[in-house]
Amino acid sequence: MASKFLKEFREFAVKGNVVDMAVGIIIGGAFTLIVQSLVKNIMNPLLGLLIGGVDFSNFFAVLKEGATPGPYPSLAAAQQAGAVTLDYGLFLNAVISFVIVAFAVFLLVRTINRLKREEAVAPKAPSDKACPYCFMTIPIKATRCGHCTADLPSDAPSTP
Repeated sequence: MASKFLKEFREFAVKGNVVDMAVGIIIGGAFTLIVQSLVKNIMNPLLGLLIGGVDFSNFFAVLKEGATPGPYPSLAAAQQAGAVTLDYGLFLNAVISFVIVAFAVFLLVRTINRLKREEAVAPKAPSDKACPYCFMTIPIKATRCGHCTADLPSDAPSTP
């Protein structure tokens, strides 16, 4: 019974969809790290510069002071003092990261859909033709009709 269960699990785990999903999750995690770095190290300093040198990660509100009374110069100082904080700057960073990831996924899906549409529109070479005598469908390479056994004319389309 256990071997049957393990066999079923192995068949499930090596199916293409499961493996594809695992690869997607791993790549998605790596992509998330890149986006977080983009937001933290590039976008936030630029946005902070535009609004007067402010660092979004230090936007917070003190809900309850800690052992050391405030004001706190940074979020790290407030947390070190044990203050309860509402970290809306970190939330703003997460929103910016989400928008970038969502936009990148949108572009990826849009490109894939465009490629699928182009593939679907591409004309396919015919694989069948009609017998000129009995009008039954036969393979395009046929030289004799399989239905009426007539020899097909030499001018019938054929492929080498």
